[in-house]
Amino acid sequence: MNYYVDIKAALGGDGSEKYPFRSIQQAADIALPGDVVTVLPGIYREHVYPVHAGEEGKPIVYCSAEPLKAVITGAESVKNWVKLEGNVWKAEIDNAVFGDYNPYTTNVSGDWLIPDFSHTGDVYLNHKSLYEVETLDEVKNPQRSKVCWDPDFSVYTWYTEQDEEKNVTVLYANFRGADPNKEDVEISVRQNCFMPKENGIGYITLSGFTVREAATQWAPPTAYQDGMIGPHWSKGWVIEDCEIYESKCSGISLGKYLQPNNNNKWLHKKYKDGTQTERDCILQASYEGWDKEHIGSHRVRRCNIHDCGQTGIVGHLGGVFSIIENNHIHHINNKQNLKGAEIGGIKMHAAIDCIYRHNHIHHCTRGIWLDWQAQGTRVTGNYFHDNTVPIINEKTSMEEFAVLFKSSSIGEDLFIEVAHGPTLVDNNIMLSIRSVKLPTQGCAFVHNLFGGSITAVGTGTDNNDGVRSCRYTPYHEHHGTKVEGFMTILHGDNRFYNNIFMQRPMLPCIMAMHNNRKNMPEGMLSWDDMNYAVGTETFSEYPTFEEWDAQFEGYVGMGSDTPHVHRYYGHLPCWYGGNVYLGGAVPSAKDTGAFVDEKSEVKFLIKENNGEVKIRTNLMEIIPDRAKLISSDVLGYAFEPEQRFEAPDGSAIIFNEDIAGNRRAKINAGPFTSDSIELDYSL
Repeated sequence: MNYYVDIKAALGGDGSEKYPFRSIQQAADIALPGDVVTVLPGIYREHVYPVHAGEEGKPIVYCSAEPLKAVITGAESVKNWVKLEGNVWKAEIDNAVFGDYNPYTTNVSGDWLIPDFSHTGDVYLNHKSLYEVETLDEVKNPQRSKVCWDPDFSVYTWYTEQDEEKNVTVLYANFRGADPNKEDVEISVRQNCFMPKENGIGYITLSGFTVREAATQWAPPTAYQDGMIGPHWSKGWVIEDCEIYESKCSGISLGKYLQPNNNNKWLHKKYKDGTQTERDCILQASYEGWDKEHIGSHRVRRCNIHDCGQTGIVGHLGGVFSIIENNHIHHINNKQNLKGAEIGGIKMHAAIDCIYRHNHIHHCTRGIWLDWQAQGTRVTGNYFHDNTVPIINEKTSMEEFAVLFKSSSIGEDLFIEVAHGPTLVDNNIMLSIRSVKLPTQGCAFVHNLFGGSITAVGTGTDNNDGVRSCRYTPYHEHHGTKVEGFMTILHGDNRFYNNIFMQRPMLPCIMAMHNNRKNMPEGMLSWDDMNYAVGTETFSEYPTFEEWDAQFEGYVGMGSDTPHVHRYYGHLPCWYGGNVYLGGAVPSAKDTGAFVDEKSEVKFLIKENNGEVKIRTNLMEIIPDRAKLISSDVLGYAFEPEQRFEAPDGSAIIFNEDIAGNRRAKINAGPFTSDSIELDYSL
């Protein structure tokens, strides 16, 4: 059955092409497996909640008749602004508009959030959110932000208060000379745009829509995870060819269902540490239907996701077995009004058998953050750059840098935290100051280009608040969700094959911090080693497999006479082969076969136009052709789960293609097969 929706239609339509429905929800109330809902151009101010699930092979498809011309928004237009003084205007909104959820009395809150005054609501000028402040005086006399990524716009400010006598929400805003009654000024009213109210509404496709401006709540792993779009704990969704922007917190949620007994429990009850409540919610989910048959296996593809406050895509448990590919994710958390963990272009917990491929991720506080249970996860063919806060520049002092680092870190392309692997990272370009933050184990890095450092090696896995508390993390059955055990992170168990490490000049504050890192306060070093040098030198103290294996020679158990060593609790071994170190990048002392060239000048030119990325480089003239073909058989298996580095279906991976899918005629380090390459990231 085909249903049609047109916001311009007369009331009383039957959903036919001749007499379309006027709201998407009318179609969502009756659409059944195999049905298609075609939405004509227009602005649809509604929270669409699919009522019925599709079926495997027979999804319910919601599509925009013209790409991006059907807009689903959580906002309402406001045209009753009255000038207060100067550039400051005032509007009163009847609280009946908000129903049982008023974003201007609801604060952003949740586990792992650094508390602030932010409300879930926002004020938008021509679809760009203004900056909320704490007082009316800050609206009248706005100050440029010192931490946001767009300081020129930070003087567009707003403030809210309640008039209880009138039962209205009062908004004050500084529009900097613009007339809000003539411009397109909106406020967010609804919490979501396209998300079921119930669990289990699976096999839904959302295609070609613009989705924007919702008052979403903070989405930590120990809570119901909110988003403008989301499957709400189900299976088989496809979200494709959409533009998604200006969510207060998260754009897309592939995340966790509501557990009333464990919903921001750390924040509200406080007695259990957050990592313990997270373990609780993981095990509870495993008893309540968290498995491959019912949850996950979503596809997010060819979407343009930008200007969201917390994440572009968030998920815990609900995103398992998913593929996120060919997306453009950028300018996430740029206002810096939300601080804490759970921030990034993509922030996923328990990314079991997930594939992140061919995404272009830039200008985010963090690119991709894989937290806990990155088992069977693959990050391949992605292009990362500028995932570093912009106030780090030539003029930044080391003292300023230290303050910034302590409050929000400085960002990185890829963050893998407290997981046992196997986590596979291959054929990526990573050009931010920090390429990878690695407080984890069980990773394989193959054919990548590192333009930044690997940080947090050997640290960042314990809760160090005076009393050591290890973060015991679960590992699972192979290619499934059943928990097979818990273990703390020993570090190591990493493989580095056929990568290029390219050291670039450090900013003065970065160099000063790097050189002074051993003198930093212990509390800072417990979460990050402050390394900004490119290469694998920080793994020099990690054993080779032969050195690690020798600890167990002659040892036959507790009754053995072998002198006691920390064989079961020391660092795990690392493996190397075919790596290239340029421009001063330094190899591990154990990477004995490394090719090191400090003299050759590396030329690297990147041009971007409408999503198409063209790269020209002389790397192919510098690096040797002596690398060997890498496959799952070479990589072996991750130590704790005893699972091979392989595809989700259990088949072997052979790394015989480059980042653009070109066949490797010869095997060389890095993600390229030629000195001129075009990457199609266009949407």
